[in-house]
Amino acid sequence: MRFFALATDYDNTLASDGRVAESTWAALERLRASGRHVILVSGRELDDLLAICPRIELFSRVVAENGGVLYCPADGGRRLLAPAPPDSFVAELRRRAPGAFSVSQTLIATMKPHEHVALDVIRDLGLELQIVFNGDAVMIVAPGVSKASGLSAALADLDLSPLNVVGIGDAENDHALLAACGLAAAVENALPALKEHADLVTHGVAGAGVAELIDALVADDLRGIADASPRNRIVLGTPRDAPDGEPLSLPVYGSVVLLVGESGCGKSTATAGLLERLAGAGCQMCIVDPEGDYGNDDATVVLGDASNAPSIEEAVQLLCRPARSAVAVNLLRVPPPDRPMFCANLLLQTQHLRTRTGRPQWLVFEEAHHLFPAEWAGANQAIPDALETALAVTVSPEQLSPVLLRQVSMVLAMGDDAHAALQRFAAASGCEPPTSSGDGAHSSTDGTARLAKGDALLWRVGDAAPPQLVRLEPGRKEKRRHRRKYAEGLLIPERSFYFRGQHNALNLRAHNLVLFVEIAEGVDAATWQFHRQRGDYSRWFEQQIGDADLAEEARGIEQDSALDAAQSLARIRAAIHARYTQPENPSLPAVLTGSPSGRDEPPDPHRSAFGSQQ
Repeated sequence: MRFFALATDYDNTLASDGRVAESTWAALERLRASGRHVILVSGRELDDLLAICPRIELFSRVVAENGGVLYCPADGGRRLLAPAPPDSFVAELRRRAPGAFSVSQTLIATMKPHEHVALDVIRDLGLELQIVFNGDAVMIVAPGVSKASGLSAALADLDLSPLNVVGIGDAENDHALLAACGLAAAVENALPALKEHADLVTHGVAGAGVAELIDALVADDLRGIADASPRNRIVLGTPRDAPDGEPLSLPVYGSVVLLVGESGCGKSTATAGLLERLAGAGCQMCIVDPEGDYGNDDATVVLGDASNAPSIEEAVQLLCRPARSAVAVNLLRVPPPDRPMFCANLLLQTQHLRTRTGRPQWLVFEEAHHLFPAEWAGANQAIPDALETALAVTVSPEQLSPVLLRQVSMVLAMGDDAHAALQRFAAASGCEPPTSSGDGAHSSTDGTARLAKGDALLWRVGDAAPPQLVRLEPGRKEKRRHRRKYAEGLLIPERSFYFRGQHNALNLRAHNLVLFVEIAEGVDAATWQFHRQRGDYSRWFEQQIGDADLAEEARGIEQDSALDAAQSLARIRAAIHARYTQPENPSLPAVLTGSPSGRDEPPDPHRSAFGSQQ
């Protein structure tokens, strides 16, 4: 289910002349029976609503006074969401226009044309208040108070996100309400300006229009209308064959996307851009991160690190808070063989949360082959029948369980291997392969098509049309996702660095940069120089770490014949330190800083920088 609540205005939307028709009450009952909430959002005073609305118990929450008061019909609790009008303002209004203004707990109400009196008093007293219109009715409230702010408080009580709410109204003060919801509807009798900004306009007026909307919502969750709404889509990229044309977009609900490509093809940048735009659209994400790519920032909280395994219970608690954009679950401390089952248990809990609240809207599986390996016997039980909305990122599709692949609705293939990756996906998932396309990609020396970095072949699974070459939209802010992974994480054996020496006398694996520096300080000068002269360090930095700048600096150090082993090691260590010791990550092991304070024991001078081994 996508939409968990309907937020409706009262006058001239739910009610006509202050009364709700029996057919409209019956529609509200059908909506409640479907497991959805109804939230009443009105400019009326709360006591007025309680007096005029006989079935207030049908509403999970009531927002009154245009966002100033929140009421819970189940227990009768009420909460003020705005300050009371200033006494000086009230006194002056009554002096200048006796009997024209009514004063409630958070709002002052009047009718046109008395708004001019209110505006003069606001100016003369130097106050900061806002005037809101609702037809001929006029309301004066504190700054920032609106139906949208009141709805936000109601949704916080119910653990719901605005993305999972349909809003409907008719008048000027409903603009904020509709703008705050995942889908906006206007009744037929609404103002033209409100209809213009609505995703749908009902055929019926007032209560009949609300009942019409409810029946459509219960029937199919308004899927077609919601998917077509610009507010429910994010930019994916631009077609390469029409760079000045309409950008391609992705619905924020109902897509299971597979992003596939080898290391260095721009996969991480593409993922970062997608997640940035999803967060901007109001989506909450649960990111399963096997290699420690993500760090804490304003939008993301990370659970787990290289020393501590994450807690599923804590992850779910954080996801219960709609305001948190993303929770990244770092699995570095979880042994690789245990990661599929850990992910399965996390997935079970997030699916329960989704059933109750619709969140997290997106599940993101980084390095998905670690989480859903092709040979995993437990995949059938662990992967739900309908993931609904997810992004899986991997190097190669055949490394993933067919149970997951069969749910994929869109594939984005990047890198030189993109065409072959689509064919391998089709074979592994058991679907018909895509038809070939003249996609305009560059050709390599062996005749196969190459994609530029940042480009992808987009294939909607099962679509008869050939894959489309797309320039993926990058993120707006710089991402430094891989810094921690390469400094402290656990690279797979094929991507690790091995100190072996000239005669393969050693086999010392460095699965991150911290360990690389630590092992380098311990090997003999001959082993260090052997790999240096072959250019192994710069090659590893470029091909496996994916850091061209570090590789270029290391290449210069490797080729500088004036440097001995100790000097070249010191410079390479300094180059790593400059890039991977971040001020926002002061706990990074001190081996990269050259300081002994991060070691359990003082460094051995006989093992440090070839001090006695040259």
